[in-house]
Amino acid sequence: MSYEMKGTVKRLFDVWKSDTSEFYKREFVITTAEQYPSDVKFSALKEKSDQLSNIKEGDQVMVKFDVRGREYNDRYYVDLNAWRVEKMGAEAPAGAPMGEAEPAAAGIPPAPEFNPSAPASSDDDLPF
Repeated sequence: MSYEMKGTVKRLFDVWKSDTSEFYKREFVITTAEQYPSDVKFSALKEKSDQLSNIKEGDQVMVKFDVRGREYNDRYYVDLNAWRVEKMGAEAPAGAPMGEAEPAAAGIPPAPEFNPSAPASSDDDLPF
């Protein structure tokens, strides 16, 4: 099963290469754009790490990933294996948090401004 997460690149680590095989990976951290942001670390394995060559810290990205778990010496580990990293900078509207559309763009009319000196509406259906 695959997942996706949007956020801002907080840190890009150097490429790690194995001394004994052809294996290499690059890890990176994104900060999510939620009410309570969190830092999430991903691994891009082998040729998937090449996608990070045009990404820099501070870029807004969407990461598509798989969750991988394993057991080693009676300890359990979980990896978030990124298989696609897409830059989001040009697609997000300026000044809007990522993942949220502006109300006008989403087809929602803006809320009327509150005016305390205006008379109360007579079409009020509240019983009190």
